[in-house]
Amino acid sequence: MFRIGLVVNPDAGLGGRLGLKGSDGLALKARAEGAEDRAGPRARSAMTLLENALTKYAATVLISEGRMGSEWLDSESDINTIVVHESRGTTSHEDTIELVKILVNQGVDLILYAGGDGTTRDLIQTLEENESSTIPIVGIPCGVKMYSGCFASSPKAAAEVVEAWMGGDLLVASTEVLDLDEEIYRDGGWSVRLYAEAMTPSSPRWMQGAKEMVESASEDEVIEGIAEHVRDVLMSPERLVIWGSGGTLRRIGEIVGLSPTLLGMDASLGNNQVGTDLSEGGLIELLDAHRGEVTILLSPMGGQGFLIGRGNLQLSPEVLRKAKPSSVLGICTPSKLLTIRSLRIETGDDELDDIFREMKYLKALQGYRTTRILPVSVD
Repeated sequence: MFRIGLVVNPDAGLGGRLGLKGSDGLALKARAEGAEDRAGPRARSAMTLLENALTKYAATVLISEGRMGSEWLDSESDINTIVVHESRGTTSHEDTIELVKILVNQGVDLILYAGGDGTTRDLIQTLEENESSTIPIVGIPCGVKMYSGCFASSPKAAAEVVEAWMGGDLLVASTEVLDLDEEIYRDGGWSVRLYAEAMTPSSPRWMQGAKEMVESASEDEVIEGIAEHVRDVLMSPERLVIWGSGGTLRRIGEIVGLSPTLLGMDASLGNNQVGTDLSEGGLIELLDAHRGEVTILLSPMGGQGFLIGRGNLQLSPEVLRKAKPSSVLGICTPSKLLTIRSLRIETGDDELDDIFREMKYLKALQGYRTTRILPVSVD
């Protein structure tokens, strides 16, 4: 009989589609600008998928009454729950810390949480302070970034991981918890550090792994070749090019004469930059006004391989449908290709995920007029 603790950070990921690059300290601003809940619905999805397994293994789920737990469970659910905390109204990271302390004292066997890297940091800190770092954790990915290795690749994958762990099919292993300074991140900087290590069920298929920083000074010529290809083939006045985030795309953009942001989404028509640090709404506005071809340039996250679903929540299902999944083109330098086996996709929309799954492969530009076909992975 298992005791599973559930923690939901209702503010996680709120700023993603708005291009706010995180939600730490910006939940009220995001909600005022129309942001919709992301963590709660994804927690509900994972728990619905996990319900039969929880019943099978006679598991009890310890929850918070309100926004951090019970509000996201289906009213007709047969999951056996025990309320150990209350979270009505506005919540903060202090509520996360308080709930985790209670779960530790209640002797949970595993903590399933819906949040981002900030939520992970609060959770790990509380476990360490209460000498309970051996309790395994599984993250339902809900934030904007999620560089840490304790996150499953999707809500469905989180349910699969917990079920396999309860069934004794997965061992627990240590993984890295990375921390990105969001204040520096919003100003266009990049400051990532190893915050701690956490215990989590080990599954190369269902767990995303920690982000790897890929740098290679010897690839300057490769990047220049890719930039020349983009300029010669893609930058026509009739084609709208949407530029993803990351250092590789920023360097390519600068070579072709644009001023792309490091961590946002930009857009160009021919040699003209027509959008900078765009939100979901800004992308939709450009797509609605455009009648020609569209290309979305994206560079996968080193180590994890995520092309869609990490750091680019502005590419919402509505944006991807308007642009069409076939418009996505990966940018993969040789050193990054060494760290990934497939291009991972998590759109947050089941029908759209199925479209990418049926595509099976996506093109990735790796040099001047040189593309590689990489398998698509949708968990």
